[in-house]
Amino acid sequence: MSAPVAFYAPLKAPSHPNPSGDRLLARLLMDALSEAGFDVRLASTLRSRDARGDAARQARMAQLGERLATRLIRHWQRLQWQPRLWFTYHLYYKAPDWVGPVVCRRLGIPYVCAEASWAASRASGPWALSHRSVGDALHLAQRIFTFNPTDIEGVRSCLGPGAPIVSLAPFIDLATQPATGADKPSLARRWRLTANKPWLISVAMMRPGDKLASYRVLAASLEQLRSDCQLLIIGDGSAREEIRAAFGQDPRVRFLGQLAPIELTPLLQAADLMVWPAVNEAFGMALLEAQAQGLPVIAGNERGVAAVVHHNQTGQLVPARDPDALAHAVDQALARPVQRQQWREASLVQVYQQHSLQAAASVLRNQLEPLIHA
Repeated sequence: MSAPVAFYAPLKAPSHPNPSGDRLLARLLMDALSEAGFDVRLASTLRSRDARGDAARQARMAQLGERLATRLIRHWQRLQWQPRLWFTYHLYYKAPDWVGPVVCRRLGIPYVCAEASWAASRASGPWALSHRSVGDALHLAQRIFTFNPTDIEGVRSCLGPGAPIVSLAPFIDLATQPATGADKPSLARRWRLTANKPWLISVAMMRPGDKLASYRVLAASLEQLRSDCQLLIIGDGSAREEIRAAFGQDPRVRFLGQLAPIELTPLLQAADLMVWPAVNEAFGMALLEAQAQGLPVIAGNERGVAAVVHHNQTGQLVPARDPDALAHAVDQALARPVQRQQWREASLVQVYQQHSLQAAASVLRNQLEPLIHA
């Protein structure tokens, strides 16, 4: 019988209606846990994010977590189902887990988390209570899976050198990738593109903050680009007008809007390079999805991007937030078709070997089964 596992994502539930990389990874983790042989169920859709640092709200959330834990346990008793392990995805000082640690202490089951971050600088200030909650959860955790290597130092500063950290490579479900063909002339006619020019492609939501900053770096980089090419921008959001303005009237740019996977995949297959500055990017699921289609990536080397883009193997990493360096790398790559083909082939191999759902399931199974059967 499959061991029961309760899953929770305090920042954004996998059932949330708005798409994002965070929602995608929450869904993928649930799928990977199922692939690993566990009976995984979503415990709660409670969003704990406190964007403003409201101490009173944090206190209310702590009380709500206690009440919700009580209701969950009673609900499971009625269903005659009880988790043998609790798994939380993505907790940090703005979105702590107020529920899981309470459930685990009451039921005496292991607490596990993934993509947790901790910074001592948050010990005082408007998020102090949330920060302490994250620290309490980390001290309870028997495994802490990290997608982003930059999170490791913070977690170790909280727990010490013996922190139960396990690296888990970011991953995608290759079985869900649409099976399409990349007929570049047909695509060019459909989207009114030029088939005999190299295609650069960028895929990201158009949101204020880091995404807008990335688009601005991309626009500045395009001004320095010498190659005759087209840039296909795929995405939409509340910052679309500011982003369009950043690119001005550059005739090389095509805004294609937000596309469904069945529309996006042929473009990824037909393009020559994925280009993205990746300002403050955790690692970038779009970069991984591009490589799954054999598309090399040139990206800014910030935070966890190096966990998915293997430098000089599946593409190239350039200094963060440096438009000139990004433009220079793109120019060089477009001038070297043999190198791009090598990157294409390596991208497919790397994704299948290191970044597949099955690879993640194997890590999760090996790490969690001993905890459940202890």
